[in-house]
Amino acid sequence: QVQLVESGGGMVQAGGSLTLSCVAKGRPFSSHDMGWFRQAPGKEREFISAVSWSGLSTFYANSVKGRFTISRDTGTNTVYLQMNDPRPEDTAVYYCAAKPHSGSEWVLWGQGTQVTVSS
Repeated sequence: QVQLVESGGGMVQAGGSLTLSCVAKGRPFSSHDMGWFRQAPGKEREFISAVSWSGLSTFYANSVKGRFTISRDTGTNTVYLQMNDPRPEDTAVYYCAAKPHSGSEWVLWGQGTQVTVSS
């Protein structure tokens, strides 16, 4: 069964740090772009960051640029989101997603992991 499994969520103080992990299981994802999205209560899900299949290109939403870092380990099928200097407004459920590099739609999603940032 192909699936994405996130971990690493929890509670963190504003200004601290937290690292989220997402393991892709069931097949290699070396030809897929990987991304992180989040959804806060009462809000729509929003794009946070993505890394290309090669790992050479990264993309960030303006709201997290300079604070969050995405990376991937192709050997272990894992993508990370390093969250530095989190803010209370970063509180949300964070989702990992995958899409074929040649495609435009995110076709596979994880179950999500809760991140709560306290002030």
